[in-house]
Amino acid sequence: MKYKRISTIVILLVICFASVALSAVKVRIEEWDVPAPDSFPHDPAVAPDGSLWYTGMNSNTLGVLDPKTGKIREYRLKTPDSGPHGLAADADGNIWFTANRKGYIGKLDPKTGEVTEFPMPDPDAGDPHTPVFDQKGVIWFTVQAGNFVGRLDPRSGSIILKRPPTPRARPYGIAIDSKGVPFFCEFGTNKIGRIDPETFGITEYTLPKGARPRRLAIGPDDMIYYTDYARGYLGRLDPATGKVNEWASPGGRRSGPYGTAFTPDGAVWYSETIPKPNTIVRFDPKTGKFESWPVPSGGKVIRNMAATPKGDVYFASSGANKIGIVKVEK
Repeated sequence: MKYKRISTIVILLVICFASVALSAVKVRIEEWDVPAPDSFPHDPAVAPDGSLWYTGMNSNTLGVLDPKTGKIREYRLKTPDSGPHGLAADADGNIWFTANRKGYIGKLDPKTGEVTEFPMPDPDAGDPHTPVFDQKGVIWFTVQAGNFVGRLDPRSGSIILKRPPTPRARPYGIAIDSKGVPFFCEFGTNKIGRIDPETFGITEYTLPKGARPRRLAIGPDDMIYYTDYARGYLGRLDPATGKVNEWASPGGRRSGPYGTAFTPDGAVWYSETIPKPNTIVRFDPKTGKFESWPVPSGGKVIRNMAATPKGDVYFASSGANKIGIVKVEK
């Protein structure tokens, strides 16, 4: 099969008023067609070897891209219509995913293609959403419609579920801070939750009225950056004080900020998913400045992002049936 790749180089010229000089930032965005038609690639993940994994929600597959060769391999899941949604790679290179339509968390061994399934212990938790590993190798995950946050111990297979205090909170994006504490978006309301990894007690932080946090990323200083999908803002929560700062997204109130990631250089990346084409946005917390670039294929909703240790950003474009990589060339 031939794999179509689209690339673009965008040069952004920024006027530096202090020195009256120009500085240039080069960004290259590359995209690859997903082999399965109408696959609806949902989330990306970075494997230990640097490969880009993604979920094919409608094709019932997990796929992997070798960024060096552009070759893609897909693995079909054994349970039909599992609806693979979120995913994360463990230290051994196994790929763990949420079966959003069949109520289980799965583990794929890429060496053998074998899939192990861990069913939810409560029938109300039928739509596991986004998984993330903590520093101990334990999986924390959200259940959106079922209104749970969960913990899966890969060694024992045991699962613990906990509901937030707010009804219909719709837990969505989730990330782990430097101390191993999970924070999660409550997309059904204007709150971000924190779950204690020892007691499972949940603390909720209230955001500005009308906010709907969808995804979040945590900086090295443990500040929580979240995309406010409803109001068109990038927000920052200080969990130590509860203070919230907001910045209007470059695309305005109807920009639909969504997938986000934090790169090692200290920048926050996210997608604006309502503009046509979608845009890739970079925010520098030190300067408060934004830069944005159009997605070559149009994007058609980038739902999540993943940053590599080298500073690349992986993404999946659901409606365009593509996966992509953002590279900053210094």
